[in-house]
Amino acid sequence: MDVRVTPTLGAVGSRLQRNDVPAAATAHAGPSDEVRDLLRSTPAKLVTLGVLLAVLLLVSGVAAGQTVTGRKATHDRLLATTEPLADAAQNLYSALSVADAAAATGFISGGIEPKEVRDRYAQAVGEASAQLVAAAGGIPTGDRAGTRLLSGIAERLTVYTGLVETARANNRVGNPVGAAYLGEASNLMQSALLPMAQELYTQSVSAVSSTQRASVQPPWTSIGLLLVTVVALTAVHVIISRISRRTLNPGLLLSIAATGILLCWLLVAGLISSSATERAIVHGAEPLGVFTDSRILAQQARTAETLQLVRRDATGEYDATFDQSMSRLGELLAGYASGEEVEIVTDPAVRAAEARTAWLASHNRMQAALDRGDFPAAAILATGPGPDEAVAQFATLDRALERGIDLARAELRGNEDRAAQTLSALAPATTALTGLALLGIVVGLWPRLREYR
Repeated sequence: MDVRVTPTLGAVGSRLQRNDVPAAATAHAGPSDEVRDLLRSTPAKLVTLGVLLAVLLLVSGVAAGQTVTGRKATHDRLLATTEPLADAAQNLYSALSVADAAAATGFISGGIEPKEVRDRYAQAVGEASAQLVAAAGGIPTGDRAGTRLLSGIAERLTVYTGLVETARANNRVGNPVGAAYLGEASNLMQSALLPMAQELYTQSVSAVSSTQRASVQPPWTSIGLLLVTVVALTAVHVIISRISRRTLNPGLLLSIAATGILLCWLLVAGLISSSATERAIVHGAEPLGVFTDSRILAQQARTAETLQLVRRDATGEYDATFDQSMSRLGELLAGYASGEEVEIVTDPAVRAAEARTAWLASHNRMQAALDRGDFPAAAILATGPGPDEAVAQFATLDRALERGIDLARAELRGNEDRAAQTLSALAPATTALTGLALLGIVVGLWPRLREYR
């Protein structure tokens, strides 16, 4: 009996011993070890690499897309509203100045002013009204300062024209009070209308400059992100090739190619766009600012010259204003007239400089006539129709400056349009190439993952 029991117990103990070992080992391993082993496995590493590549690709693609879209919108906004507002502002100042000079010229002639003077005044007032409407279309939504300036100019322009008409009505019948009304109108123009128009122009030019400065540098951040993405894709392709023992991975090669194309496209388009913007500044915005400021100075000098005669100023105040404006005008034109700055505007600058010199000679003759008390001769020199008189020389100067403005503005807008067009196709291409690169990652990694099932 003992013999039968002993083997049975030994067999049972032996079986229990054999069953207890794997159970203890399994309990000792636990779920955390299984997860750790899973994370260390090749499939998990492939998934991790794929996710990291997808995130990096999405970040670089979104950054490139936003950069391109933003720059394209900036160029379009400058062409559609910002630059036209600056042009309307300088034309508004010019029209107001011409209107004031024409009104004063009518009083110099005495009685009923000549028809051409009257027509010039009416045309200038109409031009000012038209430029007010044009400027209103370029004021950004929420720009309270610009809106305030435009509404202030519009209100005061109505008051100004009323004062001029009252002055003319009195002047025609010989009432001396007409000069007082003209003085009040001219004071309103000089103290309120023209300063407000110049402030509007200064603000709009500042907006053009800041807009261009924002686009003058290539998009280095987006280019750098795409370069890092291409390097990462290439590195992963090498790793996958070693793991799978296959030299080429078509999916990852597709991702590398798509991202590389996007990188090269962005680099070339960014450089071309930045170069066009730089040219728009150097050959467009800078000479445009010089010619516009010169035109404003010329109009200020002409207004001072006419008011000196209207008010028969003996203090020398208006003559000093004339000299200061003409001196500054000569300084501005010097560089462009010599051709040292931008050749495209050399000819208008040369013509303007020549007209300025001739105008100065006429003004000096007028001043000499005033000094000897010969007011009729001074009036003829200032308002006469002769080719050597101030009117003709100022008109020649103004036309030359206007021509310079047109050339510089055309250069600015042409280069800005070129910069915008360079980026136009890149925005949708960024989305398409980024999507293609993401698809390449999936196509490249999925077959390798299936091999570990």
